[in-house]
Amino acid sequence: MQIFRCTNCSRQVYFENTMCSNCGQNLGFNPLSLKMITLHRDNEGRWMDEKSGQFFHYCTNSQFEVCNWIINNNDPAQFCIACSLNQTIPDLSRNEFLIRWRTIENAKHRLIYSLLKWDLPVISKTLDSERGLSFNFKSDDDMPGSKRVLTGHSKGNITMNIAEADDVEREMARNKMDEVYRTVLGHFRHEIGHYYWEIFVKENVLLQDFRRVFGDETIDYQQSLEKYYQEGAPDDWNQNYISAYATMHPWEDWAETWSHYMHIVDTLETAQAFELIPTSKFKANSSFAYANSNFEEILESWVPLTLAMNSLNRSMGAKDLYPFVINASSRMKLKFVHDLIHGIDSPIHS
Repeated sequence: MQIFRCTNCSRQVYFENTMCSNCGQNLGFNPLSLKMITLHRDNEGRWMDEKSGQFFHYCTNSQFEVCNWIINNNDPAQFCIACSLNQTIPDLSRNEFLIRWRTIENAKHRLIYSLLKWDLPVISKTLDSERGLSFNFKSDDDMPGSKRVLTGHSKGNITMNIAEADDVEREMARNKMDEVYRTVLGHFRHEIGHYYWEIFVKENVLLQDFRRVFGDETIDYQQSLEKYYQEGAPDDWNQNYISAYATMHPWEDWAETWSHYMHIVDTLETAQAFELIPTSKFKANSSFAYANSNFEEILESWVPLTLAMNSLNRSMGAKDLYPFVINASSRMKLKFVHDLIHGIDSPIHS
């Protein structure tokens, strides 16, 4: 994530801010320019960017304090690019559900920010039922009997159990599933990986290359799932995979690799914005990590950064922020994702 500043006073603001704490001006994020904009009311009560003279309106979901994205007044849309993807939201009459939804939307908006930075297709299922994307945020109360809402992806529909937004619930799930790293944003990045596999790899010229790198995805998924939860990952999983869960099936290996690539690039952009990147070669590149098509430069900068982040956490008595090892096999898989996103030897942006 890049650094955002109030265009009125130049004070640094967070991606989720709706008001500058320094000058008190209203803020809105413009997903078309990927910039934070300071807004003023004109005499007619319209929100205006004085620098450009353009008028905007906030996404309808701003009323619930879950969105600060703005829409040009020339566009009659009531929901922003991110919120227009929602198909199901929690019961907002329950305050605890509203609180969880805010956490989920903060993470989802960060996800969409990354996709827009890469110019990846972000299309609502209401516009394209076959290749479009939708999000469904549900609670176990929505399920009959004792069934639970399972977080996952199916044909462009991403479902998340809103319990994932509760720190206690998520920690219990993390311990039960023996996952060293479990976050709401991590879930989104994993599931969006499944979505883009179907869009760009399935039934594509890349499929054979995918199989050479990740394995044969036609092996029975349900059997692989049952085997994984019965036997766990192989003892030597960290020699060939980015995570234990990635060993379950080639689809999960792909989604885990995709999510880690997103972790890496977004964190590098933040680190570069704060001038924390120790590699002079990378710092000399004026482009942020998202625009860098040189995979080796990205990885060259990531390794020392993780050492620094983990060391800082250990100094605070906390667990490693990035407790993963990028082995030779994971490196190759990450490069596959990188090349696909950047359109290297692939038709992704054609």
